[in-house]
Amino acid sequence: MPEKAERLRALHHGPPILVLPNAWDAVSARLFEAEGFPAIATTSAGVAATLGYPDGGVVPAREMIEAVARIARAVRVPVTADIEHAYATTPDAVADVVLRVVAAGAVGINLEDLVPGSPELEPLATQTAKIIAVVKATRTSGVPIVINARTDVFLGAIGAPETRLSVAIERGRAFLSAGADCVFVPGVRDRETIAALVKGIGGPINILAVAGTPPVSELETLGVARVSVGSGPHRATMALARDIARELKTRGTYDAFAKHAMTFQEAQELMK
Repeated sequence: MPEKAERLRALHHGPPILVLPNAWDAVSARLFEAEGFPAIATTSAGVAATLGYPDGGVVPAREMIEAVARIARAVRVPVTADIEHAYATTPDAVADVVLRVVAAGAVGINLEDLVPGSPELEPLATQTAKIIAVVKATRTSGVPIVINARTDVFLGAIGAPETRLSVAIERGRAFLSAGADCVFVPGVRDRETIAALVKGIGGPINILAVAGTPPVSELETLGVARVSVGSGPHRATMALARDIARELKTRGTYDAFAKHAMTFQEAQELMK
């Protein structure tokens, strides 16, 4: 476990840029690993939906951690877990949850700064205290977890548009000073803002890939350390399942799955 944590940490200091697919269950994780990715992330939205919950901190911590454990057991590469706001409020409680995530087999986490059920960000002092507590607890445990500290100032459209860049930079720098390894700024896709974040934060940053995001090669040129895809692949899979259902119900034909399905033998081999 400590070796996996250090391997994941080193991947944030390329080149090349770290490209992380986000898995929602054991089979999606195994698929991504089979395609050669050096690490796997989880998607809280995808895991929550798979478990029967909406995204946004609704899934019980126990169920999320059990899902992370199944994903970590399914692959040999390092796994970093999206644990939203860590299902806790105080720094010590957050650290306790993270230790449970480590025990489940993950060596990295995403930690959000959006207050659950609120349009507000956590006070900066509170969020940095959480990071400090996680760093201390996991170092003591012997698995110094990789912290991807997320700020939702852009994704949540928080504050006046002209203030968001400076707020993201301020928070990102504070997160790194508290011991985070990378700063995650979802909701940004234009090159100018991405370049300004890289320069202003002065450490590894993670960009969320969505429609309109520059391709991986351009993000690397801009100085981005890590790119992830969030719940996008899971939602694409949901759309395919919906199309299969609609075709089957309306036309009674099978093309939507027959044309895309891997063989039974391939599926069996993948999961051995």
